[in-house]
Amino acid sequence: MGEAIWTRERPSGITITKVREPFGVIAVVFESRPNVFVDTAALCLKTSNAIILRGGKEALRSNLALNEAVRAGLAKAGLPADAVQLVGTTDHAAVAELVRSVGLVDVAIPRGGERLIRAMCEAALIPVLKHYKGVCHVYVDDKANLPMALSILDNSKVQRPSACNAAETLLVNEKLAPIFLPMVRAWAADKGVTLHDDGAGVEYLSLDLNVATVPDVDAAIAYVNTNGSHHSDAIVTDDAERAAKFLRDVDSAAVYHNASTRFTDGAEFGMGAEIGISTDKLHARGPMGLEELTTYKYVVRGDGAIRG
Repeated sequence: MGEAIWTRERPSGITITKVREPFGVIAVVFESRPNVFVDTAALCLKTSNAIILRGGKEALRSNLALNEAVRAGLAKAGLPADAVQLVGTTDHAAVAELVRSVGLVDVAIPRGGERLIRAMCEAALIPVLKHYKGVCHVYVDDKANLPMALSILDNSKVQRPSACNAAETLLVNEKLAPIFLPMVRAWAADKGVTLHDDGAGVEYLSLDLNVATVPDVDAAIAYVNTNGSHHSDAIVTDDAERAAKFLRDVDSAAVYHNASTRFTDGAEFGMGAEIGISTDKLHARGPMGLEELTTYKYVVRGDGAIRG
């Protein structure tokens, strides 16, 4: 920590440096997957944060074992073992207590389903970095390369349908629909994808896909901003102006032109491991890697400088 983000010398004689700082104590509440314990502990330690973890009942024994191993490793390395702590109960009341611990916990990060995240936010008195769900869209414009569009749709939906960055809705320009929708139906039958025409705003997390037609790129943008979750949305088109409009006006953490939504990931963005993906607008947005687990402060140096 203490990395300089920028330095400015001012006419008043002061030098200002914006430096990276840890949050302090981060509480991470996660469900099911014990690998989250090790991943998040490593990221927080790397950024000089302490971490309190609370896992789900499904992996309590694994998490207890991992906690013991990590704390032993910290002690062996001459680092404070208490920098990593596990809440040893799966009682829901423990989560509410964590997110209301003003002065003890600086920020909370949920790793789980929408129900868990909303419950934490409703109870919280401290900041929560989160995304509720991933309702991601692929809009195929009438100026699209059709083989490319079908390939991007396939990857966005089928490669890992349970991921939060998987496509949940396909939007097709109505001029293209007579040609492209038969291709989509054939693809869906081949890949086992169930198509829906009434699932706007639904996060399926399965081989289900909502399909809708829109008259133009403006309507596609309006549809995404109304029904999406501000996560990851893509346009497939060879029209540079329409692509630029979509990328500018869609209010999401990640927007794509001629690429799969599945790239919204810390490793794919060159950030390394991530602690999650945020759809908030303040502090962190998109994949949260090492930099996003820090805040900053301004270090000001002078030589007797006073403001006139």
